[in-house]
Amino acid sequence: MHLDHSLPHQHFPSASATRPDGHRRALRVGLGGPVGSGKTASVAALCRTLRDRYALAVVTNDIYTREDAEYLLREAVLPPERIAAVETGACPHTAIRDDISANLEAVEHLEETLHPLDLVLIESGGDNLTATFSKGLVDVQIFVIDVSSGDDIPRKGGPGITTADLLVVNKTDLAPHVGADLAAMAADARRQRGDLPVIFTSLTSDDGIREVADWVTGHLTEWRAEAAV
Repeated sequence: MHLDHSLPHQHFPSASATRPDGHRRALRVGLGGPVGSGKTASVAALCRTLRDRYALAVVTNDIYTREDAEYLLREAVLPPERIAAVETGACPHTAIRDDISANLEAVEHLEETLHPLDLVLIESGGDNLTATFSKGLVDVQIFVIDVSSGDDIPRKGGPGITTADLLVVNKTDLAPHVGADLAAMAADARRQRGDLPVIFTSLTSDDGIREVADWVTGHLTEWRAEAAV
């Protein structure tokens, strides 16, 4: 289920869009959301879907471990050198919004060693509904929630839900088992987000990430078009 199939034109910040050598850097996409919402599974699914068409890399964030990066390595979604881990040592939003230096260093190292890259996915550690990425770190951001946390989550709002470029409502296959009303979630999300897009996903289906992947590639196409101007 996708509440808005249109892709509004995105103007990317030209001041930070080039590498020191003058070439356009990779598009940076941030994925945030609460613990257990399916961020890492979404990153893995995106990598499997896009890796044959684009040059990808991933940066994961955990507070004290490298668990998310290790999961991606076990799943072999990308070669090991394309997966970097950041241990934030503090609240997850600190490293993606307030002091982005560790994440920025990881991204820039990947760009330097793997250039050219098309796309870098940056996954936040599990956070609450206030989590947002600094525009100095990512170009667009996705916020992931899931139906098992309650169908009232969209109407609770918070910057993650109301301002993210894309809201993903994950684990729709669990709705009948947890009593979640998907239609109510869709209506609440529309009220909170206006024209900003919402995609409902179930990663248990073979092509469950397709709409999200199409959204990402749409932005990547615009990113490349701006580079050509």
